[in-house]
Amino acid sequence: MRVFITGGTGHAGSHIIPELIAAGHDVTGLARSDASAEALSALGATVRRGSLEDLDGLKEAAAASDGVIHVAHRQDLLPTGGMDAVAAAELPIMLAYGEALAGTGKPLVAAGSIGSAGNLGRPATEDDPALPNGEEHKGTLRARNVVERAVIGLAEQGVRSSIVRLPLIAHGTTDSAGFLPGLIALAKEKGVAGYPGDGENLWCAVHIRDVASLFRLALEKGPASSYWHAVQDEGIPFRDIAEAIGSRLGLPAVSIPIDVLMLPGYFGQFMNLVTGTYPATSLITRQTLGWETTQPKLFADLDNGHYFPGVGA
Repeated sequence: MRVFITGGTGHAGSHIIPELIAAGHDVTGLARSDASAEALSALGATVRRGSLEDLDGLKEAAAASDGVIHVAHRQDLLPTGGMDAVAAAELPIMLAYGEALAGTGKPLVAAGSIGSAGNLGRPATEDDPALPNGEEHKGTLRARNVVERAVIGLAEQGVRSSIVRLPLIAHGTTDSAGFLPGLIALAKEKGVAGYPGDGENLWCAVHIRDVASLFRLALEKGPASSYWHAVQDEGIPFRDIAEAIGSRLGLPAVSIPIDVLMLPGYFGQFMNLVTGTYPATSLITRQTLGWETTQPKLFADLDNGHYFPGVGA
């Protein structure tokens, strides 16, 4: 299969490309810069120069492929527009893919969020759709939900479209800018590993190499209009995560008042995510696609040293 991928040099994409190539697929990756082009070549992918802003170029690349994987984000919009702006910029991209792939039955697999189904009071399943407007998230994930629903809706146009929902923690050696490194850096800065309230709100986690295998399976055989859950640890109390970070840094884990969490320099705009609870299961994903996790779980991976270089040395 000829696969076009965006975000191929990022945390997820740099593992998805080798996974696809090992399975016999030909991969073309989008590269905005010379550095990205070199990185894609090193991973074994063919380079297509362009950008996420060039919708005509994306449509052309998608039309020339047998399937598309989209894991890129407009991170340049984050400083001025926040996560809403980053997610909103994806909507015209997905619609462009829809135009290119309409009526072909070709797959489009895009990255989504475990939190898009909202705080359900129970573990989310793959049958739970993204909230219609994301109001429960008070803006943080509103545009993300619109994008996910748009991708799922492309199935009505003859696209084998699906969403791979990712947890807030997708850990591994290439995780340099995710939530977990952010929590570790914040603990170092504050001298404590903080958690909200009693810390019983639940977060999911998965190893990024297992994420890569799920994207491949969704591309190869995932039915249209499907959500898939890239979940290994199905619900870890936030307090346990804080305590794990604290123990490895030699710092106490303490409850942080909500008014402090909202201050700039603490969790700020991400406070709603930090205080949210997002347990989820991956049973349908495993049964339907035959996905199996083979990599270390979160706490085992924290012991591998790459998140805490020099600690204990």
